[in-house]
Amino acid sequence: MSFSTLSNATRASVISVAIAVIGFAALSFIGNAIAPPIAFAIGAIITGITIKLTTPSSSSSAAVETTTLYVGNLPYRANETSVRTLFAEHGQVLSVRLMKDKHTGKRRGFGFVEMPEADAKEAIQSLNDVEYQQRTLKVREANERTLHSTE
Repeated sequence: MSFSTLSNATRASVISVAIAVIGFAALSFIGNAIAPPIAFAIGAIITGITIKLTTPSSSSSAAVETTTLYVGNLPYRANETSVRTLFAEHGQVLSVRLMKDKHTGKRRGFGFVEMPEADAKEAIQSLNDVEYQQRTLKVREANERTLHSTE
């Protein structure tokens, strides 16, 4: 499905990691209406992954430009709370996702942190190549690929 056909979508992007078959799509819409093709897809299973819909946790209706950071070389014992606490020292943390092996459930040593754009730049400057729990962190902007139509 091409996201470009969604009449009220204002932005669509996919963030992925080359070393794993994981990813997610982020869609922004005008107003509160969800495009019918998206509503129809909720709950569908595509290549073994169930499509879910989540909304931003912020109660603010004002749009804030955000950046998703790739955080590599995390200690395997790090959890979402400890990573959130670390990044919160450098700004507002909107979300933390630590990747796990889908077969074993064990953490894979990398994840993603979403922050407002200015806070993310501060976090990159402050945390990249810094030692954290005996590991040297690698912090950079996540690779973002804009969706292209296959038509």
